[in-house]
Amino acid sequence: MTATDAHIALVDLGGTQIRVAISDAEGNFITRVAHSTPPEGGQATIDAVKRAIRQAIGEGGRSVASIAIVAPGPLDPRKGIVIHAPNVPKWRNIPLSAILREEFSVPVLLGNDASLAALGEQWYGAGQGHHDLIYLTVSTGIGGGVISDDVLLIGAHGYAAELGHNSVWADGPRCNCGNRGCVETLASGPAIARQAREAIRAGRPSLLTEMAGGDLEAIDSRLVAEAARRGDTVAANTFKRAGYFLGVAITNFLYAFDPTVVVLGGGVTKAGPLLFDPVTATVQSRAPRAYWEHCEIVPAALGEDVGLRGALALYLSGAGLS
Repeated sequence: MTATDAHIALVDLGGTQIRVAISDAEGNFITRVAHSTPPEGGQATIDAVKRAIRQAIGEGGRSVASIAIVAPGPLDPRKGIVIHAPNVPKWRNIPLSAILREEFSVPVLLGNDASLAALGEQWYGAGQGHHDLIYLTVSTGIGGGVISDDVLLIGAHGYAAELGHNSVWADGPRCNCGNRGCVETLASGPAIARQAREAIRAGRPSLLTEMAGGDLEAIDSRLVAEAARRGDTVAANTFKRAGYFLGVAITNFLYAFDPTVVVLGGGVTKAGPLLFDPVTATVQSRAPRAYWEHCEIVPAALGEDVGLRGALALYLSGAGLS
């Protein structure tokens, strides 16, 4: 069976959902299934991944030549080991490729979810036609991937392109990684909500108090975006601040990688111009024109399919190792 006539099981392992699709090499999804990720993690999550793959293969009515899986990292794609999945409890040093290879008797490719989102967007989404690309997902955290001259950067140990941990404020908030001022602590969804709450507690009037029913802990980035659209100053300024810090990080990435497109995905980017406008303004005010005049900053195109499309691109490109 050649790569062009093979069928592949594509797996997107997330903190809340395990999504599996059976695809042909042209990217046609024959069947899809979704299972909840067990909250207890550990072996239960491994078993849930196996069940989801079996169900997809059964519903698709055909065998698969390979499995390609995207998972949260850090991970080692060459050894097929998930080093640590922060949003999956009890997942440390899980030899996922070997486990699935033994279970299904087919080759298994493993890659980092954010890095493979970059590959998915390049092959099938907003990055088509670009050879040098940066992808950032701005959601509960901030992750990313870098493609340089059509090569997905993995790094010596598989840890490359942890873009959310680029420090943009030397003495900023402490990050879970141990660093200070990571852009994730300043522009992610939880960071936006936290900064809005801090402004209200400091005495600044805001529609958010009423919109949250008086419970400030109920404020999330989506509510902040809604308040900003209604003209709320606290909410609008919160997004401006987040966009500024994200723009500082992107400026650093332009200097480092010289891409022709920066693709922004994740739930926070649904705020649209509230986020994109300050990001673009910051980049254009901080970087020389030569760095940004031929580089687009665009929204991602693949939505929830970005992980599955990234897994397919991983299989077709051989960008990872089993």
